[in-house]
Amino acid sequence: MTDTVPYYEDFTEIKKKIWSMLTNAVKDRSSPFRIPVFICTDQNDIDGRIVVLRKSDKNKNVLQFHTDLRSPKVNILKKNKNASLVFYDKAEKIQLRIKVICEINNKNSLTEKSWKKTQHISRRCYLTDSGPGSISENPTSGMISKLEDFDYTMEQSEKGYENFTVIKCNIKSIEWLYLAAKGHRRAIFNFENKKNNWLVP
Repeated sequence: MTDTVPYYEDFTEIKKKIWSMLTNAVKDRSSPFRIPVFICTDQNDIDGRIVVLRKSDKNKNVLQFHTDLRSPKVNILKKNKNASLVFYDKAEKIQLRIKVICEINNKNSLTEKSWKKTQHISRRCYLTDSGPGSISENPTSGMISKLEDFDYTMEQSEKGYENFTVIKCNIKSIEWLYLAAKGHRRAIFNFENKKNNWLVP
């Protein structure tokens, strides 16, 4: 890749590249953009972790990922719905910092639709007796042996729907950084006031 890519100094081309990478990440398990860092905070704590990007909607400016209702990040988001997602692709030399307003979805039409698409192998994550981050006296997956051995049916996995949660991230802004030998380029796209600005890298 050269530094004369079409998105080097063109807002329209940058936006095309951003959504192309985000859309591809939902389908391509090998995409670096598939596992961004999600950061949320309340008055007492800052918390970050990797999540799996499950949906990218250019028309609605929305990103989505799945989590357990009992996870610490859900409790934080109940206090402060503002959060951030950080994406980085080393090969493309592109970083995104996306500020979002989060919606917690549990046992509604959105989660029902997403749950139906969730594979058998993934549903076991929501069948544990204790929530993510719970203290344990011994090293554990949190799963009983049947779950670890995938010895459960799709019907039995339905119990996990109680804990299955979709975090809908409504995008406030996207900050773009492209690392180029002849000079980095940085820009911000504000979805609230619909303004685009160049930034000093």
